[in-house]
Amino acid sequence: MIRHVLFDLDGTLTDPKDGITRCIQFSLDRLGREVPSSDELLWCIGPPLKQSFSCLLENPDSGLIDAALQHYRERFSEIGIYENSIYPGIEPALLTITASGFRVFLATSKPTVFAIRILDHFRLTQFFHGIYGSELDGRLSDKADLVAYILRTEGLDPQMTLMVGDRFHDIVGGKKNGVATAAVTYGYGSREEITKARPDFIFHSPFELAAYLKNTTEGVGADC
Repeated sequence: MIRHVLFDLDGTLTDPKDGITRCIQFSLDRLGREVPSSDELLWCIGPPLKQSFSCLLENPDSGLIDAALQHYRERFSEIGIYENSIYPGIEPALLTITASGFRVFLATSKPTVFAIRILDHFRLTQFFHGIYGSELDGRLSDKADLVAYILRTEGLDPQMTLMVGDRFHDIVGGKKNGVATAAVTYGYGSREEITKARPDFIFHSPFELAAYLKNTTEGVGADC
């Protein structure tokens, strides 16, 4: 039975499109590179930012990637972090999940220092038993490493844990650690990407996810 839920942030709890894409554009412009449109950068929402810049800059040396990250964070830390919005239904869903007795944790590739500010800004911190993200130097940006760290730090049983996210790496990161996985379809993962990841569950709204989890505590089966 699931008793612990790990949530991705970008594309799962909040829609960060404007903040992330504008900060990437800002960084590329600072580096004198071609600047794609926002829609052309949607694939960058979710995966570790370092990997995204490596692709955008066509596998440059580490020094150039570090410079790109520095420019990105220059804008993100003051402006981009708030160019964000909560998906409809997230707050009541989290309320239902926590009220049903689940322990809830954040598991994001975004640096923890930014994740904390985002949850505080949207008044979502109250729903989380722990907030986990990457380090600014890139450690724990891989979702599998992060999930393993959370399980170890919090003493969670993988067989009683669910990883919820919208992208391929969220699902794979959970599977590598032996936890159940759920994909949400309202984020940035395409139908093809989600199908390829083969999650244990698929939910089309925060309400569906919350209802399923609540029903499991009441001994009622539910299809998703």
